[in-house]
Amino acid sequence: MNTPIIEAVGLAKEFHIKQKNPGFWSGVVSLFRPNYKNVRAVDAVSFSVNAGEVVAFIGPNGAGKSTTIKMLTGILFPSDGSIRVLGFDPTRQRQKLAYHIGTVFGQKPQLWYHLPPIDTYNLLARIYEVPADRYQQRLKFLVDAFEIQDLLKTPVRKLSLGQRMRCEIVASLLHQPQIIFLDEPTIGLDVIAKQQIRKVIKFLNEKEGVTIFLTSHDAGDIEALAHRSIVINSGQVIFDDTTEKLRNTYITKKIVELVVGTPITDFQFAGGTIVQKGEYSLRVELDTSAQAIDKLLEYAMSRYDIKDINIFNPPMEEIIAAIYQETQSRS
Repeated sequence: MNTPIIEAVGLAKEFHIKQKNPGFWSGVVSLFRPNYKNVRAVDAVSFSVNAGEVVAFIGPNGAGKSTTIKMLTGILFPSDGSIRVLGFDPTRQRQKLAYHIGTVFGQKPQLWYHLPPIDTYNLLARIYEVPADRYQQRLKFLVDAFEIQDLLKTPVRKLSLGQRMRCEIVASLLHQPQIIFLDEPTIGLDVIAKQQIRKVIKFLNEKEGVTIFLTSHDAGDIEALAHRSIVINSGQVIFDDTTEKLRNTYITKKIVELVVGTPITDFQFAGGTIVQKGEYSLRVELDTSAQAIDKLLEYAMSRYDIKDINIFNPPMEEIIAAIYQETQSRS
């Protein structure tokens, strides 16, 4: 039986947020008689993760995902509950834990903005006390894997978002962590950049046994990488099961975009709903549990000269809303 390397029991985080009414005098009054509002960002969350798992921790904005990751890594202290990560208590042993984990926050860079990535890498190797020979071997492997050979000496401020994110992930992997926490690692990236990052994350998990704890709004990330999905909403876990079950139960709708060479005059496919239509393009929402995409494509190709086809997942917010509605109806 596997021993969990991440354990959260009754985890909660409450923030005391200062409230102020508009106006100058309200501001003066608040200096002497401040009014605070308690906001519970995470509410009695419990879960465990075994070594080698790839877990997607997903939810809408404000659900408590980033707050949970910050507690798991020791950045924030919980208001209630307990945490163990690799046998460490992050609230008391953050420094020791840091040697065994890596973190990537998509919107909070760790690379020095005006310096080239190699300078940050050299500094991090010293901070994590990585021996010089091991550091050089590790750096070469990661540089080749993420294809950043030409970026090492370019100031970070001159890198594109996709280039910077690849360099950010390399920085978090230099000390060979046992767990890597990825908070929106593909946010704002193009399709090619996303595929490169997914490929290397998959390799690290399969070949090096790195445990991946991932948050993302991109259903493609979750389907491509995660074996298991935990869905959180309003600070509470509402789904914890295999990603296959999540996909088969909730990610059944697809958006199919068709671009054609002749004007669209009469498109009546019984198994789908047109959600957007132009003179030479349209988008059809399809429930793949009831109708195969192949049927839609056969119908379209028999009537139009197809120039391009794109298939999209529904927004993650819609998937989470469906789960939440079902959970509410059960209770």
